[in-house]
Amino acid sequence: MPDGRTLEVHLTNWAGTAADAPVVVDHHGTPGCGRPSSITAAAAARHGVRLVGPTRPGYAGSTPQPGRDVAAVAADVAAVLDQLGVGRAAVMGGSGGGPHALATAAGLPGRIAAAATLASVGPYGAAGLDFLAGMGQDNLDEFGAALAGEPQLRAYLEAQRPGLVGVDAEQIAQALHSLLPPVDRAAVTGVLAADVAESFTSALAPGIEGWLDDDLAFARPWGFALADLAVPVSIWQGGADLMVPAAHGAWLADRIPGATAHLLPLEGHVSIVVGRIDEILAALVSAL
Repeated sequence: MPDGRTLEVHLTNWAGTAADAPVVVDHHGTPGCGRPSSITAAAAARHGVRLVGPTRPGYAGSTPQPGRDVAAVAADVAAVLDQLGVGRAAVMGGSGGGPHALATAAGLPGRIAAAATLASVGPYGAAGLDFLAGMGQDNLDEFGAALAGEPQLRAYLEAQRPGLVGVDAEQIAQALHSLLPPVDRAAVTGVLAADVAESFTSALAPGIEGWLDDDLAFARPWGFALADLAVPVSIWQGGADLMVPAAHGAWLADRIPGATAHLLPLEGHVSIVVGRIDEILAALVSAL
């Protein structure tokens, strides 16, 4: 990075792909790293999309950036695209990556053609959004710690980390039991469960700093205005989601100019990606 930090970036479907193939920046969830799931990678290959997966500061091999806000991600994405020689891209983000996808689109006008959020969290403290309502107990505990301040959040995340580092595919659903409705429990199996477990282990191998800074950033102003978004934005949210309840998606769709809402009552936090990633990528490619 221009400021001397190192940013881990995962490039998917670049080898053997045309130099003018569409590029989609994919922001990972919280906690997580830039390596996409096998499902997302396969969909990118089907659509001829080159994925760029930046790992946010503090996770895996990315240098921590204490005090970062959500908006800070735009400068990192610009630096990555510059190094790759990419002038124009689309962006998407799931869960904790959703606000970062919106920040990228707002912060890089003229360079980002379209954005999509998948089960994105909304801003804390925003009028008209009961942030915690409908969340599973683990998220209530985590955000409660974040709102109490950094020392309390640090203690909470340090206690949670051992249960996620080294977790295997068979254990992942149990580790997230309070956050998975039946539709998500059915989705978090096999290869996808292994991908989630690997992402957690990689992300948290160096410690909790990325997770900590994500949570603190979500509990503060994001650093940009949703009204500044001037590209097509699609909001994908499941009605059965216990990690990020449906009200978050509805709130975002109502406040982003011209947003297209896909509020799907039977989908959860994970199942929406499994079932809809092809539609999401097709829409983003059509904007490029």
